[in-house]
Amino acid sequence: MAEVLLFHHAQGLTPGVRGFADKISGAGHTVHVPDLYEGRVFDDLADGVAYASETGFGTIIERGQAAAEGLPSELVYGGFSLGVLPAQMLAQTRPGAKGALLFQACVPTSEFGGAWPKEVPVQIHGMDGDEFFAGEGDIDAARALVESAADAQLFLYPGKEHLFADSSLPSYDERATGLLTERVLSFLARV
Repeated sequence: MAEVLLFHHAQGLTPGVRGFADKISGAGHTVHVPDLYEGRVFDDLADGVAYASETGFGTIIERGQAAAEGLPSELVYGGFSLGVLPAQMLAQTRPGAKGALLFQACVPTSEFGGAWPKEVPVQIHGMDGDEFFAGEGDIDAARALVESAADAQLFLYPGKEHLFADSSLPSYDERATGLLTERVLSFLARV
């Protein structure tokens, strides 16, 4: 079974993020879900993004790095949207990574020092009409990563919702999340 370090999105550690982690742990995997916002949860995405900007994206990444300290190096790193920043950084730079799960975001691998590690499989999930994922360049970074990595998959879901896998938000898409969850569990079973 895999051990996963899963980072929340810009609205914070919501009940929906915890619920997703529970689905993964219910399948027998160990899941750690740190709070990068020190207890803050935002009802509105814009408010959460404003908090992250005020705090500093570097600080958010550092908090993610600190959450990994004391955990085994053989982790699968996962993140929703903003949480992709620490997840992708750790998957690319921390030795021993077993895999990466990037939900609704992806940044160019050059942001964290260069090429994607050959031994680290990755799955990227997003909606094809999401104004952030498809409209702000993340999908291009995801396609470039898939082209360059030895074991990478990009899954696009029909729709325009950003945080579609968080059951506690109005953007939740049950059907897409069901398929995403199946794909994630299959990924975790093989890593």
